[in-house]
Amino acid sequence: MPRSERPYRVIISGGGTGGHIYPAVAIANQLKAVNPEAEILFVGAKGRMEMTRVPEAGYKIVGLWISGLQRRLTLDNLSFPLKVLSSVRASHKIIKEFKPDAVVGVGGYASGPLLYAATSRGIPALIQEQNSYAGITNKLLAKRVDKVCVAYPNMEAFFPAEKLVLTGNPVRSDILDSHLKREEALGHFGLQKDKKVILVIGGSLGARTINRSVATGLAQIVEGGYQLVWQTGKAFFPEAKALEQQFEGKGIYAFDFIKRMDLAYAAADVVISRAGALSISELCLAGKPAVLVPSPNVAEDHQTKNAMALVEQEAALLVRDTEAGEKLIPTTLQLAQDEQAQQRLRRHILKMARPNAAADIVNELIKLIG
Repeated sequence: MPRSERPYRVIISGGGTGGHIYPAVAIANQLKAVNPEAEILFVGAKGRMEMTRVPEAGYKIVGLWISGLQRRLTLDNLSFPLKVLSSVRASHKIIKEFKPDAVVGVGGYASGPLLYAATSRGIPALIQEQNSYAGITNKLLAKRVDKVCVAYPNMEAFFPAEKLVLTGNPVRSDILDSHLKREEALGHFGLQKDKKVILVIGGSLGARTINRSVATGLAQIVEGGYQLVWQTGKAFFPEAKALEQQFEGKGIYAFDFIKRMDLAYAAADVVISRAGALSISELCLAGKPAVLVPSPNVAEDHQTKNAMALVEQEAALLVRDTEAGEKLIPTTLQLAQDEQAQQRLRRHILKMARPNAAADIVNELIKLIG
């Protein structure tokens, strides 16, 4: 049967954090929209977040025995070469059995072995880099793949210029129309209509510095007459829940994880967030005034570079992690009181949105298959 008449078969590989997983799922959903009979297999790292999140999204996933190199000497580092060899061998087996028309890498541990195995077999390959500073896996793979889809301009420092396509980051499609859901959002979270809402998102795993800063500033938030929707991550959730009960009836709502992020953005007037690539892309699409607190615990400090891409366009405010305890809540409350500043940030951040990212990436993928 000719290529154009049969369903596409695609492997999508990578994960580790929501910042890798959700773009991967968005790409898969878009591919299904274009080619409903498409067969899609995810390949992740055993024990990582993708092994539960991907099946929740309705896709099959296979796990590789792979992890990253630690910055200090550990037993894990000693087993790293063995894990790589094992994962490359397993990847060859997966590819031989699934027979993909193309593979997509979104970054994360599993992406490396799978794309290495695929490109060594001559299978068309595409990588999607979410950050303004490229991850090591994607940098190593760039010479082997056919296309590199990026979210920021000026990425020639990391990738061959002739392979670059500026697409933006694919995000969950429900974020696109979140501005139409405010009434539903207020009801969903039990919020009052006449009080402004501050949304706190520390990333899919939470953020200790942000959580601590918010915890110490709860009295100021309540005194200012604001409501708080607070995604804490699992580790901090028991402490946050105890604080919510302490301020019962004062508009403090803590969650370990928010599944309906479209409604969280719809409810929010101001957002406190880490500066992961996914969070920034969602903020751009939702058009929300944001105070960004880049995580210092990421390779090459890429979250600060992500944040500065917005700050330089007057599209967000920045509070450094080391200063969050002192500055985060005052900066946020000042923004929440300043309608003109909110409008300025909203106007500028919307200009940076790329709502067609998933479609553009899938178009590039189909060209490779075709």
